[in-house]
Amino acid sequence: MFPSLTTGIIAFAIASVVIVTAGSRLARVADELADRTGLGEALFGIFLLAGVTSLPDFAATLSAAMDSRPDLAMSNVMGSMAANLVFLGIADIMYRKANLEHAAASSTNLMLAALLIVLLALPLLAIASPPVSLWGIHPITPVITAAYLFGLHLVRTTDSIPMWFPRLTRQTVPDKPGHYLRGGLAQAWVTFIILAAITGIAGWVLMEGAKVISDETGLSDTLIGGLFTALATSSPELVTTIAAIRRNALTLAVSNIFGTNCFNMLVIASADVGYPGGSIYHDITPIQMTWGLVSILMTATLLMGMVRRQRYGIGKIGFESALMLSVYAVALIIVTISG
Repeated sequence: MFPSLTTGIIAFAIASVVIVTAGSRLARVADELADRTGLGEALFGIFLLAGVTSLPDFAATLSAAMDSRPDLAMSNVMGSMAANLVFLGIADIMYRKANLEHAAASSTNLMLAALLIVLLALPLLAIASPPVSLWGIHPITPVITAAYLFGLHLVRTTDSIPMWFPRLTRQTVPDKPGHYLRGGLAQAWVTFIILAAITGIAGWVLMEGAKVISDETGLSDTLIGGLFTALATSSPELVTTIAAIRRNALTLAVSNIFGTNCFNMLVIASADVGYPGGSIYHDITPIQMTWGLVSILMTATLLMGMVRRQRYGIGKIGFESALMLSVYAVALIIVTISG
């Protein structure tokens, strides 16, 4: 699409800025819609905001898969999920009143973390299993979709009829309606949809620029996808999480990250469907499993932190956040050396 390395870099940079700018606006609109629709921060973050902030990942991953670049596609989406969990660690650092996982405690977020671990295990099983496909699609792909939909049903039930309740403390921040933006509900929805479209288009442009950068510089698709495009397409999650923290919408911040990572499993399924060379799981390098395993390790660590609910850690940072950041740093070194 882009004729030279220079234009590819420029397109990549502009798309990244657009994604960040639109993402910062999304958090405000999402918080308002969560209150006005009555869904609440947790469900709105899971069902709607997560899907919107995943649009750059969806567009970028599908573009790479359809262009027969499996490593670029899978490293982008897998790397994005690990980056999203790192963003929760960063948010914990920014929220100084208490550990974020303590303040935003909810049974819904616990269920989401468990669901994410289950979903992450499925594509790893497909990668490690013998090459099997039906009409070019691995049998695990429809299983991922079905597990995601059933998982959302369980999450919805957990939210509406909870059987576990977090202990309320002075540091717990409940989901309360905030101040609305100017205009009515219809205007808020229009703004939300426009921002969603902008982030999706920017994600596609970003991946097209990344392809040119990879081809012209000689850097591997694994390195480009796992580091550069993964961080760029995940930037909406970072800016929406930080914006939600500043608005004291802590439940929205956490549920958005978990919901996005769960939604990204549908992105993996779509990549398998869109890949023209058969099942995408059979054509990727083993290093792609690193990101999946790292994401499982980070999610499990975060789940323990949410159950433990440590009020304050060293420097008011939870032990789970410190561990996640350390695991991600080690993973970056491994991928960089391998790539």
